[in-house]
Amino acid sequence: MSRAVLVVGSSSPIGRAITDVFVRGGDRVVGVSREKDPHDDGVLVLDAGRPEGADEAVRRTVERLGGLDVLVLAAAVMAPGPAHEVTPEEWHRAIGNTLDTAFFPARAALRVLSRGGAVVAVSSVNATLAAPWLPGYSAAKAGVEGLVRQLALDYGPRGIRVNAVAPGMIGNEDLPEVTEGYPLGRVGRPHEVAEAVHYLAGAEFVTGAVLPVDGGLSIASPAAFLRPDLRRRLLGEEPSDG
Repeated sequence: MSRAVLVVGSSSPIGRAITDVFVRGGDRVVGVSREKDPHDDGVLVLDAGRPEGADEAVRRTVERLGGLDVLVLAAAVMAPGPAHEVTPEEWHRAIGNTLDTAFFPARAALRVLSRGGAVVAVSSVNATLAAPWLPGYSAAKAGVEGLVRQLALDYGPRGIRVNAVAPGMIGNEDLPEVTEGYPLGRVGRPHEVAEAVHYLAGAEFVTGAVLPVDGGLSIASPAAFLRPDLRRRLLGEEPSDG
């Protein structure tokens, strides 16, 4: 049966891939973005990180599609920099464009989501794995995962499932200095994140979960990739004493 889907952050490469995978599956999708999407004239241009923008996004989606079955939360901003140099404006930009843009649309959608509905957030490995100079982004993504668990607990009795995916680096090219840390030997692609989101939207007995979509990055020992001798052993380039 065709589902009514709202994708917040639909103009990013991951957001567009998420929209595509739901449309290919026969679902009806409304996208929301802070800026006009040159690839899709039908995207609603709203600031879903503000309560009024989130409420309008959900209201217009319900008007257009006749209801709401799936909410996807895919908006984020990195705003990198060392913590002692991050300005209040940069901090609030990272939190507002990531955590607020998850909470307020979820708050609005939970008022209208049908029983059996789903919320899927796009988190990041940076919610649990530190990377240089991402204090706002990492804090916001950790907040997203905490929010996912809380909403899954609170709204499970209403038959609403809430989950997240946690991508590693996603792009269209593999840079050796980046991919060395990935057991699968490459970064991810937007469509691979989208497929995981689509799975969680339909997984009827999964809630409160964070699914890594990271090529094994989150299970890899950093020492195995940073120490040349351990890396050679891991890749079978020299025999192990054990």
